[in-house]
Amino acid sequence: MNCLIRNMNPQDYNSVRLLWDSTPGMGLNDYDDSEIGIRRFLSRNPGTCFVAEHRATLAGVILAGHDGRRGHIYHMAVAERFRGGGIGAGLVTAALSALESEGIQKVSLVAFARNEAGNSFWKHMGFTLREDLIYWDKVLGRPG
Repeated sequence: MNCLIRNMNPQDYNSVRLLWDSTPGMGLNDYDDSEIGIRRFLSRNPGTCFVAEHRATLAGVILAGHDGRRGHIYHMAVAERFRGGGIGAGLVTAALSALESEGIQKVSLVAFARNEAGNSFWKHMGFTLREDLIYWDKVLGRPG
């Protein structure tokens, strides 16, 4: 399918959020994935997040960034009607190329174990399942 892949910008938020909300297997929260949270993320990672558009319709999105040492893919989604046409692979390729151009040599991501379609996709894209790790996180205080 012929799509334009371009850098994501803050004006994309509403349509991106609708896509995320309609995608099974997405892990979203009201703070990090709020419009303010995504604006903050994009300001820190302006060249590593992308959207795919087909005839001015959002077809997919990837949110990726880095801390200067390692890259991380946070959210990747392709609208159901656009799946199977290479859009997801194109978005991943764009993000990985952008991360590599910024000196990043290793990228990680977290996927829910129950997200069979997502896990199959990441395997197909050449990612390695790390069964030797346990993922931990901690929620810090929220700004007022």
